[in-house]
Amino acid sequence: MKPEPMPDAAEPAPKPQKKSAGRDLSAAIGVGVGLGAVIVASLFVVKAVFVGVIAVAVVVGLWELTKRLDERKGIRAPLVPLALGGAAMVVAGYVRGAEGAWVAMALTALAVLVWRMTEPPENYLRDVTAGVFAAFYVPFLATFVAMMLTADDGAQRVLMFLLLTVVSDTGAYAVGWRFGRHKLAPRISPGKTREGLLGAVSFAMVVGALCMQFLIDDGAWWQGLVLGLAVAVSATLGDLGESMIKRDLGIKDMGTLLPGHGGIMDRLDSLLPTAPVVWLLLVLFVGSG
Repeated sequence: MKPEPMPDAAEPAPKPQKKSAGRDLSAAIGVGVGLGAVIVASLFVVKAVFVGVIAVAVVVGLWELTKRLDERKGIRAPLVPLALGGAAMVVAGYVRGAEGAWVAMALTALAVLVWRMTEPPENYLRDVTAGVFAAFYVPFLATFVAMMLTADDGAQRVLMFLLLTVVSDTGAYAVGWRFGRHKLAPRISPGKTREGLLGAVSFAMVVGALCMQFLIDDGAWWQGLVLGLAVAVSATLGDLGESMIKRDLGIKDMGTLLPGHGGIMDRLDSLLPTAPVVWLLLVLFVGSG
């Protein structure tokens, strides 16, 4: 008589997996600190140097965007007029203000239309539409940072703009990673949660109140609350907007230039749409000068 087989021992339950940020956190922190040091040094030493930093970021961002459009969709937005016009746009915004930025934007769009005429007419409308979109999305929005810099306390204004955007992103990540349960826009960015948005708003409003009270000439704490709320919303929308572009292109990152971050465009996604919001509110609250 064969002995009855022993029942299988119960398998131990699998350990719950820890949440992962999905990136090399140490590399991301190191690159972030390095970039921050370069930006702050250029911002408070010579304003013109910081304008050059903006222009370089714009050109690299345009290169990443046009390269991805070509690789994934076959869209050939002309990079040369975009890069030259984009750098000129930033300088024009710094030297001539909003009027200079608009004129440079118009001339860049015209240059895109003319440059593309040197190639066959197939897909002309598609390519120039993408080019004009790229000119508006990257360099034109970036000119508002250069225009912020022209004020007497311009360095402080730009610093506050950068701080608020970074704090908003950090608050969204920290609160969403720890407490996030309800998706904000699952079809666009599955990682974003409503709890994360509340974290972004809370962090940005607190830092905004402190910055307006102690950093900006003639600023008031309540203005910082409004500014922080606006930044959290615009930064989140900017992040979702680029996520929509990347989903359409079928990519995770726009580039690989920054370890732990992706490309330059992956860092500009929140900054670009936030720049005109901060510039406008500061002009309304404390003036342009």
